[in-house]
Amino acid sequence: MVSESRPQTIQARPAPNGSGTITVGWLAFEASVLRRLKFRSVAMPFTGEPELGLYLKRWDARVAANDQAEWAYARAHAFIENNSERLTEENLERLLEDLYVPRDELNNPALRKWFTETDAWWFDNLRLNILNTDSTTGGASILRSLALSVGMSVGDYVLSFDDETRSLREPLALSDVFRRAWQSAPAPVNNSQRNTATNRDARSFIAEQHADLLFLRLPRATNLPLRACSTLLSWREEWVRGGDDFWDEAERALSGRLGTPVATKQQYLRFVEELIQTAAHLPAWAIAHTEDGFITTGEIAECVGQIRKVEAIYTKDFSELTGLRASIIVA
Repeated sequence: MVSESRPQTIQARPAPNGSGTITVGWLAFEASVLRRLKFRSVAMPFTGEPELGLYLKRWDARVAANDQAEWAYARAHAFIENNSERLTEENLERLLEDLYVPRDELNNPALRKWFTETDAWWFDNLRLNILNTDSTTGGASILRSLALSVGMSVGDYVLSFDDETRSLREPLALSDVFRRAWQSAPAPVNNSQRNTATNRDARSFIAEQHADLLFLRLPRATNLPLRACSTLLSWREEWVRGGDDFWDEAERALSGRLGTPVATKQQYLRFVEELIQTAAHLPAWAIAHTEDGFITTGEIAECVGQIRKVEAIYTKDFSELTGLRASIIVA
């Protein structure tokens, strides 16, 4: 850590990555900063995608992952909490059985917002097959989460095409796409630690953690309702939950907390302050912020500094590609 009395702002060099994608670049930046810190356990209240948690498991850190979204919890359960379970060929045969056979009606009519009728039947039947995974089998809960994760990859693939690009979609049955996604899914990482995944609000999760490090990836500030923040994330949540009738209750349950819509900058900063005050018992913080013109890194750092001394601020500029700038505040 930086030891100067004043916080140091460090311009991180672009981390090399093979794909050149923003996702990989962001992940490389986060990992490069965390490499500088000393910790054996980490708590992640807004995990999102599980890739960073997998990296930390490879470093033999114990990872406590959490997310308020059920789709993110399923992926953390599959890849962070899980140390050894994998979907087998036998599992696949059962999961992919009779997926194109329609019933009297869709169990989840909301799927028609996202997919054609044929594809909607496939996703609806897949989820039912996943839920019917033999509960008497050891690790059945993990297997369900693994299957849900692969199913999300198939849906993301389908939704990556629009009216102009749909002709580029390979003429594959979705069951074949599922098999390809299964083959390319990351192998389980066994770090011989009791990693966990939970689906709670961030504040109550943090209050119960006993970890060396808090890695807080701040949600982007928005005045949009949760269901409108991202098409990608909305379809996943509605598929995993089996419908779209949960949004109002979910938003009420999280009202007044970080991760819900805000009207002003001051309101967002107050939510941040309230959350990190809950983490005062954790020895070290690494707070990741995406600067998009609404709230600056300096304002987040000032908020953090009111509770704990800021040791360093690491930044990486993605503005040429996205107009965004990433930062991690260490305190």
